[in-house]
Amino acid sequence: MTERAGPAVDCGAGFLRRWCGLALIAPALVLAAAAPAPADDAVEVAALIAAGDAGAGEAVFKKCRACHEIGEGAKNKVGPRLTGVIGRPAGSIDGFEYSNGVEGAAEKGLVWGEDTVFAYIADPRAFLREFTGNPKAKAKMTFKLKDEQDRANVIAYLKSFE
Repeated sequence: MTERAGPAVDCGAGFLRRWCGLALIAPALVLAAAAPAPADDAVEVAALIAAGDAGAGEAVFKKCRACHEIGEGAKNKVGPRLTGVIGRPAGSIDGFEYSNGVEGAAEKGLVWGEDTVFAYIADPRAFLREFTGNPKAKAKMTFKLKDEQDRANVIAYLKSFE
């Protein structure tokens, strides 16, 4: 007899056994199908970013305006000005006091590309800790933009100010 992992369930025989097996598996299948697959593959992320909508990104960027400015005449606020951020070395805005995490990333050569901004704005502290290898690296930015489409749209908006 084959041993199975998991709780012991007496499902009877024949049709009842088949139905019971499906009943135990079906909820997991429904949950797996309902959860969106993350775009963790570099090709998927690049395609998502390439399809970003700057107009939609402008609407999402309203969440960012509490700490950041962008555009002509933008100034540093709680966060640095974001005009021209795509392609800019991390920690390079004169007069802005960066966190130890961004300073550490700058020392390791971080340049804000579309892919790095995409990862950073999802979870700034986790990104900096992974990039720098420092488990104590911190970010001033505590806001997390989890939705992948929103991140792609914000990047399209940021790119419109290069």
